[in-house]
Amino acid sequence: MDVSAATIAAVSSDTGLRLLGAGLAAGLGVIGPGVGMGVLFGSSIESMARQPEMRGEIRLNMFIGIGIIEALALYALVVALILLFVVK
Repeated sequence: MDVSAATIAAVSSDTGLRLLGAGLAAGLGVIGPGVGMGVLFGSSIESMARQPEMRGEIRLNMFIGIGIIEALALYALVVALILLFVVK
């Protein structure tokens, strides 16, 4: 079977674009959660320093926020994996 150079270039171009898309989805998808987690920790520590008696409630809310932020980063990872393995 004779495969033309144009066919090989089209397939490798599609593969390269999928890899680029997956890298961008994973890389850019974790920037927001990373910044959000930094803001969350900073605000929580500042709140605990201002009102030490509320430390338990602030910590609980911080952990809930961490879970939500981590879910966003996992969604970015799922999108990257879908681009790598499902999209043809």
